[in-house]
Amino acid sequence: MLDVVIIGYGEMFTNLIAGALDANCNIVGVFRAEMIKYNPVIRYFKDIINPSLDYNYIKSYKLPEIHASSVNSKEFKKKLLKLNPDIILVGSWKEKISKEIYDIPKIATINAHPSLLPKYRGPNPYFWTIRNQEQITGVSFHLMDKEFDKGAILAQEEIKIYPSDTGKSLKERTVLAARGVVCELLKDLSEDIIIPLSQSEEKASYYSHPDNLELDFTKTADENFALIRAIYPWGNAYFYNDLTCLKAMVSGTEVVPNDTKFTKTGTITDIDIKHKKIGILCSDNKILRLRIEHYKDYDRFFTRNYMKRELHVGDMLLI
Repeated sequence: MLDVVIIGYGEMFTNLIAGALDANCNIVGVFRAEMIKYNPVIRYFKDIINPSLDYNYIKSYKLPEIHASSVNSKEFKKKLLKLNPDIILVGSWKEKISKEIYDIPKIATINAHPSLLPKYRGPNPYFWTIRNQEQITGVSFHLMDKEFDKGAILAQEEIKIYPSDTGKSLKERTVLAARGVVCELLKDLSEDIIIPLSQSEEKASYYSHPDNLELDFTKTADENFALIRAIYPWGNAYFYNDLTCLKAMVSGTEVVPNDTKFTKTGTITDIDIKHKKIGILCSDNKILRLRIEHYKDYDRFFTRNYMKRELHVGDMLLI
């Protein structure tokens, strides 16, 4: 039976815990991000008054928590040495883990990355694979080394991206797949030797945090819709009508054929005030029918009034 320490936060973290339990591993310690995000007093009361899903999950399985101020702290290192784990699993973490920490386990420190490495290295592959209209992504388990997402690969599984996928739905399927992959990986590591596969730098790509979320109607309707789906649930794509910023909501937005008389990119083709929808002609002669809200939440109740006053069929948006 492997002794395992699991580090992380969110759905990837909890699914790695579940996968390790499925593999009958002995989880000797877990380290959640809230340990470094909040000071001990605030975290204590938060765990009582408003416990996170991570905390509830840990407590439901009565897992031993590691208390430390950082994954690279002396206190964390001291506790790891005492636990003497065979494996550390990492599922989402914002600190760069130092070599003196990831070298402690008897077998390896293994990171879960939600893409088919070496493609889509970086912090949010869910967003970028949808944004770039990929059809396949995946989850990779790789050895941790001094550079982010570059360690040799131990296991991978492909995941199909559907035309209706959002960042949220793709993440949900990816972390669930990670549970099954890590279960099989841990079983294999407990019984046999796995030869790590070095990543090909020629095939590598890296994407940083999403930055420009403004819709561009000189691009195709499908490209714009991909951006809207990709950024959900972390944010919203947006566009401007003069100086007013309007955000595109993923629910209710669709791409439809152009059966109107309009031919110029950026034209407002139709307006549905009741459902807060607006059709905008894109460069591929398809209509991106958006459900919209004022970008500022405190203005969103005035969206319909704004549409009545300021949006008209046949108007051209600035592009």
